Amino acid sequence: MGPERSVLDRARRLLRWGTVALVAGLLLALVATLGSQRLLEAGADAAAIDDARVWNEVLLAVVVVLGGVGVGVAVTVLREVRRGLTVPLATLAAEVRAASTGEHDHEIPPVGSGEVAALARDVEAMRRELVEQVADARAAHQEVEDAHLRLREQAAELERSNRDLEQFAYVASHDLQEPLRKVASFTQLLQKRYGDQLDDRADQYIAFAVDGAHRMQRLIQDLLSFSRVGRSGGRREDVDLSDVLDQVLSDLSHRLAEKDGEVTSDPLPVVEGERGPLTMLMRNVVGNALKFAHPDRPPRVHVSARRVSGPDGEEWELACTDNGIGIDPQYAERVFVIFQRLHPKEVYSGTGIGLALVKRVVEHHGGRVWIDPEVTTGTTVRWTLPAAR
Repeated sequence: MGPERSVLDRARRLLRWGTVALVAGLLLALVATLGSQRLLEAGADAAAIDDARVWNEVLLAVVVVLGGVGVGVAVTVLREVRRGLTVPLATLAAEVRAASTGEHDHEIPPVGSGEVAALARDVEAMRRELVEQVADARAAHQEVEDAHLRLREQAAELERSNRDLEQFAYVASHDLQEPLRKVASFTQLLQKRYGDQLDDRADQYIAFAVDGAHRMQRLIQDLLSFSRVGRSGGRREDVDLSDVLDQVLSDLSHRLAEKDGEVTSDPLPVVEGERGPLTMLMRNVVGNALKFAHPDRPPRVHVSARRVSGPDGEEWELACTDNGIGIDPQYAERVFVIFQRLHPKEVYSGTGIGLALVKRVVEHHGGRVWIDPEVTTGTTVRWTLPAAR
């Protein structure tokens, strides 16, 4: 506690001396009592009575002295307790209240001595630590507020960007496609009216121009579909994938008949999502399986589903398996990148957006898509979708 005695030490010291005085007084009183009794037993003459009176007076004096000593010790102990405990603790309590009612920088001075002084130092250390923690919390709160402000600014900028993208989509769907339709129609009209005056090379050039206009139209339409995924604000609902597959097969019936293809499926589940994008997903997956058929055999496509446990809960893992030309494993990731083609457009038509659109739709619904690396004959595309609640 330091060189200065604590309040409790001083109180114990006073009580110790008071106890010594009390014991000494009691011994004197006992001696006086025994002496008076002995004199009275020796004979009750006047001298014995005087001697007994003296011993009784001594006893009375001892009692008075003991009472005085007891009162003095009590008063001294109370004074020491008040000076060393009550007053310093009241002062410390006032300082703590001042620091806890808003004046957090108010330093608590060392008050009292001994245990009280140690308590004051501990309280001051705790105050300093709390002040530092409050400062850190305020700084963290300010950082969060700044991050929220930046996030709101970015959200506003993103909203403006989306509006610009919507405007671009409108321009692309109308202003860009209309000239292409005119190029194709007038080129075909030119061939029809002046066909007998043109040679084979001119007919070939006209065919190239018409085909280029048509391919540009398909590219614009696919780009529009790609950009609209996740921005259409479509309503989420329970979608029966069996109904979706039936609709897709109805749309692809001409291609199936042309290739003598067959599409089978297991019982497909009901998932939660947007019907339009999920229909585009199924159309692109099945359509690709039919497009990249093996030249030596008719296409056979099978769509399956199984329920699995995903990172965010129960989900459905779907797969589209075909017996086509397959995909080299080294290109398993590349096929999902927009405009990435593995074959010349003269061999297989298309814009190179199909599987990129599939990936965008799957990720918009919280799933993932990949090419099964273990399949060596044909191709198996697997994707997951959250199970309906």
